[in-house]
Amino acid sequence: MVVVGAGIAGVACAVELADAGVPVRLRERAHVPGGRMASKRFDGRPADLGAAYLTVSDPGFSSVVDGWRAAGLVREWTDTFVSYERDGRREVPGPMRWAAPRGLRSLVEHLARDLPVTVDRLVLGVEPGPAVDGEPCAAAVLAMPGPQAALLLDPALAAATRAVQAQRWSPTLAAVLRFPSRSWADFRGAFVNDHPVLATVCDDGDRRGDGEPVLVAHTTPEFAARHLAQPTGAGAAVEEAVRDLLALPEPAAHVHVHRWTYAKPLTTAGDATHHLDADGIGLAGDAYGRPRVQTAWRSGRDLGRALVARLT
Repeated sequence: MVVVGAGIAGVACAVELADAGVPVRLRERAHVPGGRMASKRFDGRPADLGAAYLTVSDPGFSSVVDGWRAAGLVREWTDTFVSYERDGRREVPGPMRWAAPRGLRSLVEHLARDLPVTVDRLVLGVEPGPAVDGEPCAAAVLAMPGPQAALLLDPALAAATRAVQAQRWSPTLAAVLRFPSRSWADFRGAFVNDHPVLATVCDDGDRRGDGEPVLVAHTTPEFAARHLAQPTGAGAAVEEAVRDLLALPEPAAHVHVHRWTYAKPLTTAGDATHHLDADGIGLAGDAYGRPRVQTAWRSGRDLGRALVARLT
């Protein structure tokens, strides 16, 4: 059994298989697990580049979060964001948002701690059989955005090919901005509406709990689409937009921009939480529901359970 993609969906799927005694191999093309729950260190300090936080409503996911909390990996952050509209700013209450002091990637690494994960492993093709790069397996899971899965699938795998081609995704740029000092107040996170550049801004020092003067901004899909070829060139425009929004007097001391070509699914698969077809190809991720960390976890878990039922 091969799972390609060690984001939270792929890891959740592999955990179900391993716990049931099904031999599983996890392949990840990046240097570390995490997927879009990505964190990058700057001067030894992590900043979240992908998902901004997680929310919890599913009982199964709540148990996972309880385990992370017991391990000291998550903390309750805030249940209130602000919303910037054309006519001003207002507070928006919502569900409790959870943050990870060591970065959200640490949560995926914790789930994968007992799994056989091979990183820096670029999978080139999934063929009928199924087989991954020519190696036969009982089933193959692609836990990644549909456009990336489409590049791997042999067109003869018709059902899976149709499923991934039906997905539509939007891009974003994530900018980490370190300032000389904290010159903003009464602010944790913001939804930015009707803005030409910004979609969200989070106080990463508040989110992380260390008080560092770091903000993380995500751009609109339209702005990101114009800068996907050279994302670093968008740093000055994102910094200017953040400073203007929050009325910050000082320029950022450091700006890092990360490109997410497939950041958020625009389509869903109805009531399905995953895809598993007669060819032995499984698909999982947050395209199977609302784009949330919990959705991706549940998709992987449910696919893992379906594979256990089939293979055993």
